[in-house]
Amino acid sequence: MDPLEDVLTLLETRSHLSAGLDAGGRWAVRFDAPPVVKFNAIQRGSCQLVVDGVPDPFELAEGDCYLLTQPRSYILRSDPEADPVEGNTVFTGAVDGIAHVGQGSDVFLLGGGFAFSSRAQDLLLDQLPPVLHVSAGTPHAETVRWALAAINQELTDRPMAGALVAEHLAVVMLVHMLRLHLERSPRAASGWLSGLTDPVVAEALTALHRDPAHPWTVAELADAAAVSRSTLAARFKATVGQAPLEYLTHWRIELAARRLRKEGTTLASIAGAVGYGSESALSVAFKRVMGTTPGDYRRRPTRT
Repeated sequence: MDPLEDVLTLLETRSHLSAGLDAGGRWAVRFDAPPVVKFNAIQRGSCQLVVDGVPDPFELAEGDCYLLTQPRSYILRSDPEADPVEGNTVFTGAVDGIAHVGQGSDVFLLGGGFAFSSRAQDLLLDQLPPVLHVSAGTPHAETVRWALAAINQELTDRPMAGALVAEHLAVVMLVHMLRLHLERSPRAASGWLSGLTDPVVAEALTALHRDPAHPWTVAELADAAAVSRSTLAARFKATVGQAPLEYLTHWRIELAARRLRKEGTTLASIAGAVGYGSESALSVAFKRVMGTTPGDYRRRPTRT
């Protein structure tokens, strides 16, 4: 796996699709801060997106889509003069999976959300801007648009396992939105995401993720990236914000935490699987990174 695939898998990324929104004339809908990472795609027409805490509205055209990475309230509207109605009211009246607002049918939006495990904020969402806006016409946007068209067809035609297929296509859409963000705004990313935009650091990250239990040294990682140890150490720290072996420690602990949550295995077997020679070595590292012992972490209620 590569680092992006690893993290999305670790975070147990899953999607759900909500009712579509059909709108026309002058209209506006206000939404409370969503409990999930919300997305919408403009299948027809155009509208504006206003997000709490973001100074300027986003102009959305046909083929555009966006991702709200933080729990902020927002408004979708035809224009600034429209008086907003509450989203709960609009979507409670949805018929056959489509909610209506305003007069006519000028705009159609397909939407849904992504849910992750409890570590998503630290590992992914804090490293993204509050809104990812993907404009139509870019190569990744074309793929996103294809995924959305396929989602719409699955939901409309309702073939066998159509809902499951649509949910997986939504995850495809998420990956392409993240790829586009990294290509378009590499300096806007932070942490390991920022490291993926640096070819040298990306090679080292890929090596670490390919075999996290290996007893890596900076020299070995530098060889994998075809640079000197000093060059790798400097570029890794500058982009990721951690030294290479510090990052490796944190990633190993994330893997251990997942095994503690999901598997009835012994601490000794987990330690060996993630690169520690003993339970005590894992326990010390785990307490330093997570602020709690492996045993206490295992006993915590699982949060999503």
